[in-house]
Amino acid sequence: MRILIIEDDTEASAAMCRGFSEFGHDCVTADDGVFGLEKARQAGFDVMVVDRMMPRMDGLSLVETLRREGDNTPVLFLSALGEIDDRVTGLKAGGDDYLVKPYAFPELIARVEALARRRETGSVQTLLKVGDLEMDLIGRGVRRAGQEIDLQPREFQLLEFLMRHAGQSITRTMLLEKVWEYHFDPQTNVIDVHISRLRSKIDKGFDKAMLQTVRGAGYRLEA
Repeated sequence: MRILIIEDDTEASAAMCRGFSEFGHDCVTADDGVFGLEKARQAGFDVMVVDRMMPRMDGLSLVETLRREGDNTPVLFLSALGEIDDRVTGLKAGGDDYLVKPYAFPELIARVEALARRRETGSVQTLLKVGDLEMDLIGRGVRRAGQEIDLQPREFQLLEFLMRHAGQSITRTMLLEKVWEYHFDPQTNVIDVHISRLRSKIDKGFDKAMLQTVRGAGYRLEA
């Protein structure tokens, strides 16, 4: 991979580069947001690692600018700001992942490599289909056996994740992290409530129930 690291802490960026180099990856660094934006515009990067708080231009503004310009290079935000609202803000600004400082380098390299794989294997798939259940990712529509199903935004996100992992047991932790973007258990029944609502919409009135509860494990969507 060719990785762009935009980080104003030069010691931290140098340490990252050494670590990435040991895994055979090439690095380019920038120590402020404006310089980083110039480097990013040169393109040719597989992943960008971007610090949120930087001089001249912060990481959020940098990534928002790139996204407006049509640059879809995967971005991993690094930040000491680790509250849920901070993570959500980073992802809404165009980030693909968010890692809180201090972090363990093995986790950083694993996340960066996962982003690169996602890009390489990225699909332009616009229709998900599991049995007679269909989801139009562009039109944001869902049908089962030709019947329209009206879903709220979070229900749509939940069903999309389940359809992308059809046949697999999905844990509550996976749903909290991937659908709600929580990296802790909020100790609420938010998942149970949404699963119940989703089940009533995609299964009620049909011969076969698709959304299964896997005792002690989580949930599974099956054709």
